[in-house]
This record gives sequence, C-alpha cells and structure tokens, in this order.
Amino acid sequence: MIDVVLKKGKEKAVLHRHPWVFSGAIEPVKGKPANGEIIRLLNAKKEFLAYGFYNDQSRVAVRLLEWDENTPVDDNWFRDKVRTAVAGRAHILADGRTDTCRLIFSESDYLPGLIVDKYAGHLAVQVLTSGMQAAMPVIIDELNTLLKSESIFDKSDATSRAHEGLETTNVLLAGNQPPELVMVKENGIAYGINIAEGQKSGFYCDQRENRLTLANYARGKKVLDCFSYTGGFTLNSLQNGAVQVTSVDSSALALETLQENIRLNGFEDTKHDAIKSDVNVQLRKFRDEGEKFDIIVLDPPKYAPSRSALDRASRAYKDLNRLGMQLLNSGGLLATFSCSGAMDMETFKQVLAWAALDAGKQVQFVHQFHQPEDHPVRASFPEGEYLKGLLCRVW
Repeated sequence: MIDVVLKKGKEKAVLHRHPWVFSGAIEPVKGKPANGEIIRLLNAKKEFLAYGFYNDQSRVAVRLLEWDENTPVDDNWFRDKVRTAVAGRAHILADGRTDTCRLIFSESDYLPGLIVDKYAGHLAVQVLTSGMQAAMPVIIDELNTLLKSESIFDKSDATSRAHEGLETTNVLLAGNQPPELVMVKENGIAYGINIAEGQKSGFYCDQRENRLTLANYARGKKVLDCFSYTGGFTLNSLQNGAVQVTSVDSSALALETLQENIRLNGFEDTKHDAIKSDVNVQLRKFRDEGEKFDIIVLDPPKYAPSRSALDRASRAYKDLNRLGMQLLNSGGLLATFSCSGAMDMETFKQVLAWAALDAGKQVQFVHQFHQPEDHPVRASFPEGEYLKGLLCRVW
C-alpha cells in the first residue's frame, strides 16, 4: 500500500475526522497509486493517520475511510458499512406508508461518493468517486444479499464524475430493467418514478418530511408549487384539502409524470393546473396578471454549486423570492428552499430579508425545514447538510 504524506501542519482536519484531504495539503507522492486505490495517509513525521481513496485528478486528492490502522479497508469493511446504513433506515419503511428513501448518503454514511436510493423493489445508485467505482462489485453484491431487489440501476450522470476522471453512466447493474414508471409510496401518496430518465436518481425523497409539514397548512388554500418536478408538494397539498393547486416546471417529462400521479391518487376531480414554463418567467406573468396565492412553494435547483458562486446565487435567490412574495395574499405562506451546500441558513435568512425589503413586504420566519433523517449529517462533515428551507409568513 502506497503512503501519502501530509505537509507539516496540515493534519488538524484529519485528526478531527473530516474525510477530505485537498491536493495542496500533501507532499509529492512517491510511487504511482492508481486513481481510486486505497492508500495510507501519514503526517509529516511519517506517523499513520488514516486509510483513504486516492485520486490525483481531483481537487480532493484523498477521501478518508478509516482511522484505525488495525482495521483493514477490505471487502468486509465495505459490506459492514452498507449493512449499517441500510439497517438505520428500516424504521422509515416499517409502517407501509412509505417504501422509498435514501439508503446510503455518501460521506455521511462513511462511503464517500456513493448514493443509493430505494424505490419500492428497485434501487438507483450514483457513484461519484473513482474509489467507490472500484468497490462497486462488492457493494452491489451486498445490496443484493440484503434487499433482493428487482433491479439496481446506475444513474451516475453527475458532472462531478469528470473531476474524478470518470465518464457518466446510465445503465442496469443487476436484475431486470425497471419499468418506465416504478410505483412507490411516500406518506401514503402514490408516485410513478422514472428511474432511467428522471432527474438525479429519479425522485427527491429529501423533501418527504417537509411536504408533510407544509400540507398541514393547505386545507382551503390556493397553492402555487414552483419547480414542482413530479408533484411532491402538489400531491400532498391536494391530499390535505387545498382548493386549487398550480404546478410550474420547465420539464415536459416531469409534468407528464405529475399528471399521471394525479390520476394514480384519484385527484382528477380536484382543481389542478400544470404549466410548462421557466419559473421566473411565469412568476412575472402571474404578477402582471394580478394573480394571487395563499401558499407558494419555491424549490429551485442548486444555484450555488460552490462557495465561489455564492454571490451570484444569492442574487438569484433574492430575485426569485421577491417575485414569490409579491404574489402572496396578505398573511400568506412562502415555503422557500435552497439545496446549495454553500448557502448556510443564516445567509439564506439574510437573502430573504433583502427580498422582503425589495418587495415592500414584512416577513416572519415561522418554521425551518431540513433534510430528513435518511440524509444524515455527519458531525465531522458539516458539508453534508445541504438542504435548508424556511416557512415565511408574508404581510
């Protein structure tokens, strides 16, 4: 096993169990470890610190796995981590009202670069690091042993794979090709999930608890669900008695699936409109038409993929939320989210304060939204906390 040596004074984060070591923190490597190979990380005194995946193409040159020198990172190590992660989600699926959740969440489950989502009897995986790519045969075998899934589908199409020297993939890894729409349940609501062609791994199960929370306010209300995708907030609002819901998304495929989900749940007789449009364009159109709503959901894609993009992203979040605030009836509710890890909650609150000032509105923060427990945040890896949101009362 090849040794990688840290520069003097660069071991603090490693000792605190942070799993990333950046390329600038290491000495020139003696030998040539393959990308994805497991190496020994040493301090400047050549003392053992941890085992980790190495990749000389990535800014994160080493992704740490194990800090006990006497615990080898072998097939049994990976199997144990998979078993632990899967067992920790069993209670989420126990009551039968939900059969979809995230089973493995990358660094937060001690498997950097691996995401596994369960959709009823099917699994969708995303492999984002070269080290995890090399470990996939044993991981797939363990997942099959534990879950006896009908299929395991590889949705590793994230652009971040390019930083690891990996090509994107979208292929069946095990079992039978999943149907065009996999039927799942979340909070007792039925969804059709397009694993092969849907965004990310096919569905956003990180909003499960937040959809349920917001739905408690929906009875008798007129709701606007922006960036609706396949209708998570839409369906929960209809289920809980919203008098009208309008869903806006730029994806025709997502809206087709949403309409199928409306039918699946018997909501054909409810007042629902689906609009294919850029959300910012549509919000301005609603404003110009004098349209008003009681509840507005703003759940945009990641505006700040890195800290360097935060200023630009903050302006985009401010403009989006300003438009939303202008469309609310007095005392209405704005449920607004950011899935940008670089955007912390305090900055997000400040952005909303600026948006309120520009919109000429008063805003109260009445609830904070978070990612659910199947997306845990590891104490030594705060970067795992990416989803945050606020429920705002707007006057």
